[in-house]
Amino acid sequence: MTTAGDAEVSPRMRDVWSAGEAETGEPGASRFRGDIEGMRAIAVGLVLFYHAGVPFLAGGFVGVDVFFVISGFLITSLLTAELGRTGRISLLGFYARRAKRLLPATALVLIVTAVLTAFAIPRTQWQDVGGDIIAAALYLINWRLADRSVDYLAEDSVASPVQHFWSLAVEEQFYLVWPLVVLAIAVLAKRVKRRPDRMLHVGLGLLVVPSFIWSIQLTGQEPTKAFFVSTTRIWELGVGALVAMTAGLWTKLSRRATVILGWTGLAAVLASGALFSTETAWPGYAALVPVLGAAAVIVAGCVTTREGPAVILSVAPLQWIGGLSYSLYLWHWPLIAITTAIWGKLTATQGVVVVMVSLLPAWLAHRAFENPIRKSSTLSRSPRFALSLGLNFSFAGVAAGLAILVAVDPVPVGDSVPTQMAAGAAVLRAEPRDDPAGAPTDEVAWMTPLPIKATADVHRLYQEDCQQDFAKTEVVTCEFGDPQGATRVAIVGDSKIAQWLPALEPIAQQSNWHLTTYLKSSCSFARALTTDDGKPFRQCRTWSNEVLERLTANPPDIVITSQSKGEALRADGTESAEAMVDALRAVWTELTAAGSKVVVIADNPVPGMNVYECVANNPKKMTACSFSRGESVSPAAVAQVKAAEGLAGVSVVDLNDAICPTERCAPVIGNVLIYRQGTHITATYIKSLTPRLAKSLTAAGFPVTYRGGA
Repeated sequence: MTTAGDAEVSPRMRDVWSAGEAETGEPGASRFRGDIEGMRAIAVGLVLFYHAGVPFLAGGFVGVDVFFVISGFLITSLLTAELGRTGRISLLGFYARRAKRLLPATALVLIVTAVLTAFAIPRTQWQDVGGDIIAAALYLINWRLADRSVDYLAEDSVASPVQHFWSLAVEEQFYLVWPLVVLAIAVLAKRVKRRPDRMLHVGLGLLVVPSFIWSIQLTGQEPTKAFFVSTTRIWELGVGALVAMTAGLWTKLSRRATVILGWTGLAAVLASGALFSTETAWPGYAALVPVLGAAAVIVAGCVTTREGPAVILSVAPLQWIGGLSYSLYLWHWPLIAITTAIWGKLTATQGVVVVMVSLLPAWLAHRAFENPIRKSSTLSRSPRFALSLGLNFSFAGVAAGLAILVAVDPVPVGDSVPTQMAAGAAVLRAEPRDDPAGAPTDEVAWMTPLPIKATADVHRLYQEDCQQDFAKTEVVTCEFGDPQGATRVAIVGDSKIAQWLPALEPIAQQSNWHLTTYLKSSCSFARALTTDDGKPFRQCRTWSNEVLERLTANPPDIVITSQSKGEALRADGTESAEAMVDALRAVWTELTAAGSKVVVIADNPVPGMNVYECVANNPKKMTACSFSRGESVSPAAVAQVKAAEGLAGVSVVDLNDAICPTERCAPVIGNVLIYRQGTHITATYIKSLTPRLAKSLTAAGFPVTYRGGA
């Protein structure tokens, strides 16, 4: 047991510390806060129906922010109440209570999720899901998801069935650190003979203010990362903590003022759920609305429960949902993720049905598993035993994730061999169109890469962070090929040109080319505004303009480009292929006018499925993974060819006959798996196309000296 010693506490501070303590259900409780239980119901309802896809709750994710405020309030109430009552804090007791309350329930969900994963989620995703389960069990998944948020290779991956654990991880990290801060400040206050309440306010400010500033800054720079990391969320828990530490002050407010404050706060929370959306930069300053709204409701409940929002929040249905909120939050998302993996994207109606179904396992787990452990008299008498039990449940969650990882090892498709032994496009004749060697077959003796490793079969440029993130506009460059090369070549565009680096790099090394990459995820290098996930992709236009200025100011000899998009926005806000054609012609004309030659590598066929997943599921019937050549023509390739017509200094290189030689596009050619994810080609197959790319560049009049090899 670690204590703060016999800290001197003023009578006024004892009153402040006792406010709201009962809601935690811990020793020393004074009264039950039904308004907070009701706010839990509101918060979990917002999240559940947002995840279900209910259209009028596009901002339902704010429910998590409400939970953060409530958690900060309750935990701080508990800690300061114990300190005010006893003059000390038992860290062992605190962590033991958290362990028996939270860890068994999470372990049960993680184990069940692992079982469901084995039955419903493609084997190719097991490695990611297994790692996610381990990270969730250790309450580190928020950082794992933050790293994945800038993973350019995550296209078409299923949503992690434990993704929702990110918010629990943030809370657990706060629970780990905040008691230590409170304890340290109490000890320091005693030594310097200062009032601990004032020093606690300073300590809290040193956490909250920098966190809020960082939240605004990182949200503007990397919003997807900012959403998950703890450092951008501490201030939200800190607001709840501040309400707890100043509870005595709120009791001095007039009843009328607190009634208005409470209803305004509840309205702010509900309005946030209805008016905000995924287009809102989050958390950032916008999160102030639900955070301060939730804080206002809690403050109002410190004074009145009659005319304030507690009148509604204390009704029986909300009390029941509030009491079940933790279990509901745990169970609803795995069921949504699993059903989505089985049936595809759910409609709002289907999503609501799944959410309603999740009530059953949540209620059963809460009643038959969580409560017996939480209310166990044996565990209450022995904090060490309670802490040990909780940690063992965490280890069980880790074991469930490890089981999924180990289960990935059995190879469902033949055997794998070293990449250099694979022929790939080399088995095709010089004119590959209609070559039988490129026709689909039901099975092969071996292949590389294996389907379960396909997504990692990429050029090292991703490890070296050479491709800019969606949200950023800063131009990032990397150097490849011959550093002293006489021919300067710029590789510009999105991941569709980046995928050709495994072939372009050996050509550059042998041809004395100095390659410089200008890459941005999902961004077409064009004089136009495109979209990303249905929203205007303004960062792409800003980035493209900056790159074009650089290239025209100091023109390279050759610009090689490609892209995945075939449409751009017109002036009226609609998308069209003609707008993309005009935008491409505009940028290519500026490049050639500056003195550069332009090479456009036509975009490859679009499978319309995750080929590697299909191969993993159909190792003996891979013809099921073939697709129509005529129906898979990329709209981007059509736009590229049309845009290049009549432009001097612009050449189109089309190697699609070597990617799809026959009327049915094969998933494997020359023992090489062609598609790694979505519409992207594996680095191994791209390498096998190197001689053909070199020949095409030579035919187009470019200075290529390629003698073979890597």
